[in-house]
Amino acid sequence: MTPEDTAFDKAKDHFLAGLTHFEAREFEPAEQRFRASLAHVPARVSTLVNLAATLLALNKPQDVLDVTAEILAQEADNQDALLHRATALGCLGRMHEALAHFDQLLAVNEQVGEFWSRHAQTLQGLERHAEALKSYQLAVGLDSTLATAWMNLGSLLREAGQRQESAHAFRQAIAHGADTELTRYYLASVTDEAQSQTAPSSAPQHYVQALFDGYANEFDSHLVNVLGYKTHVLLNQHLHPVAPGPFQSTLDLGCGTGLCGGLIHPHTQRLIGVDLSQQMLDKATELNIYDELLQGDIVAHLRTTPHRHDLVMATDVFVYIGDLNPTFEATQAAMPTGGIFCFSAEAAHDEAQDFELLASLRYAHSERYLRVLASNHGFEVVLLRREPIREDQRKPIVGFLVYLRRL
Repeated sequence: MTPEDTAFDKAKDHFLAGLTHFEAREFEPAEQRFRASLAHVPARVSTLVNLAATLLALNKPQDVLDVTAEILAQEADNQDALLHRATALGCLGRMHEALAHFDQLLAVNEQVGEFWSRHAQTLQGLERHAEALKSYQLAVGLDSTLATAWMNLGSLLREAGQRQESAHAFRQAIAHGADTELTRYYLASVTDEAQSQTAPSSAPQHYVQALFDGYANEFDSHLVNVLGYKTHVLLNQHLHPVAPGPFQSTLDLGCGTGLCGGLIHPHTQRLIGVDLSQQMLDKATELNIYDELLQGDIVAHLRTTPHRHDLVMATDVFVYIGDLNPTFEATQAAMPTGGIFCFSAEAAHDEAQDFELLASLRYAHSERYLRVLASNHGFEVVLLRREPIREDQRKPIVGFLVYLRRL
């Protein structure tokens, strides 16, 4: 056996072991095996392709660029290399370059639905939504089993106000294996299931957590400067005539980055914040105003906390909760007599409904429902104001500022 044969056999053994590790999702040993294979037989395209896929799984996009450059130097139209390189560029935030590589990939092969779906995702990242819509339509036309493409197509159609087409896309996503809880939530927002009798009782927790984890770094500037958000200011502004304080202990439900907490902090001896998103809590920590910050569900926290709070605040939190009965029940139990529970809510279009799930994926509540909840759970309504609380596409969104006293 020649030295070349020996090297090839060793490279083959490492390569096959790498594939076994990759299929078992053991990516670090897979990388080691593929690199060992390349040490024996350098520049082998099949090994480089699998190494690139492994590096993507390990979130090493810069290394992927190095490996795919080596592949494309040998085979300029290698589809796997173009796909991996475009994906890595997207991970690095180099969206225009990623799109150029997806365009090149589609020029090589335009008959693969997944390629069109990834092309559409990149266009979405560039906020070229009309073009993304067309690419998703091509994707599902070529491969109707692409659940992610159906899901994203449904979301774009929802945002465009095409409710019937959006509902069809969400139903297809469910049929082909999309996250059932999340997709049914989306589906309900564009169908008659948006009414309180049939809508999901709240947004899926993992959806809310992921939404705000990804939003944390730009949350304050986008909310205040782009959406004209002022609910935190209004809620505090109208609190002081109702209950001037100072308060012994304040619980900031869904505290986010601390917009509301920063305003109430001078008027309370103790301030505790609870939020689903750890990334938002990390931003709130930087303010150094909270005595304690806790990651978790607000109802679960209210039910288990040993503390009693004479002020509980929830600013723009109930837009992600439809059925507020558990929240009111748990809040009442965590407050002393005379404590103040204040919160904001968007106003439902149909006063006959307890709540509605809007196409914006936010819940809106009726004034009647909020008053019934207060009465049923041992609160008196001190003040309930109806006024614009934010903007959506430059249009004011009407909501409620509610102040309750525990009896």
